[in-house]
Amino acid sequence: MIRFEHVYKRYGETAVVDDFSLEIKKGEFFVLIGPSGSGKTTTLKMINQLIDHSEGRLLIDGKELSDYNIQELRWNIGYVLQQIALFPNMTVEENILTVPDMLEWSKEKKQSRVTELLERVDLDPDTYRHRQVSELSGGQQQRIGVIRALAADPDIILMDEPFSALDPITRNSLQQDVVALQRELKKTIVFVTHDMQEAINLGDRICVMNQGRIEQVGTAEEILSHPANDFVKEFLRTGLPYYEEKKTVQHLLDKGYRSAELIDSQETITRTSSIGELTVALSKHPHVQVLSDHSDELVVITREDLIHYLAEELSTSKGVQAP
Repeated sequence: MIRFEHVYKRYGETAVVDDFSLEIKKGEFFVLIGPSGSGKTTTLKMINQLIDHSEGRLLIDGKELSDYNIQELRWNIGYVLQQIALFPNMTVEENILTVPDMLEWSKEKKQSRVTELLERVDLDPDTYRHRQVSELSGGQQQRIGVIRALAADPDIILMDEPFSALDPITRNSLQQDVVALQRELKKTIVFVTHDMQEAINLGDRICVMNQGRIEQVGTAEEILSHPANDFVKEFLRTGLPYYEEKKTVQHLLDKGYRSAELIDSQETITRTSSIGELTVALSKHPHVQVLSDHSDELVVITREDLIHYLAEELSTSKGVQAP
């Protein structure tokens, strides 16, 4: 659906997006996350050419952006901003119909669309369609911003930290509304946030960015279970107070816990298996073989290795030195 191939965005000598390559699937809720200055909003804006990329290829449905008529491209991409950006001198209905008016839809089609969209976000059409946007709460205005982006039935919706200025209760409610809409309408959504919990709540997949580069792409479970590097680990710890890194067999190996004897074993486990899975395996067998990408490398872990590792972890957590 949306494919980046070695995309760069440079300002002078500085690359704010640096060798960015990934594919966003049709109908996917894809989240870009990272600290301020990581390049996530720049990446988002390149999709609808609000910002031109400096190098590489950016394609939608296999067609390079430069081959699209820019107006037609943007009509097929809804955009929701943090600042909401509704027109204050227009009614709710007039705001929703901004793009359908440009597309010269019939009066009947436009009125039907407004009714349908207001009902989707639990706003009574008769009550709200003729109201001035200044009469609405922040949460109601953002709901109008979301359905305005959907009004012309675009294939892609871009959302740039749309809920960050809202109170937690309203924010949670809107997150649920957007997820429900996406599941029902099967739109491709690219969503920017700096909030890891929001990314977990919303994303089918998450791309963690830092200084314009991709640090890790995966589902929430993949990133939480197997953070790719120290940056991702620290980002998770900072953004999720409850986060505790899942220990894997690789942690044990990194600490040097492995058998000096290369014993052949029928019981196998992977380096990304959890310590819990390793414990279960060793409860049934005295030693297990760790599968490796290198066929000539044989790594074996014994029950004794696991016991010593667990003793070290327990001692460390209690602030005492292991014997």
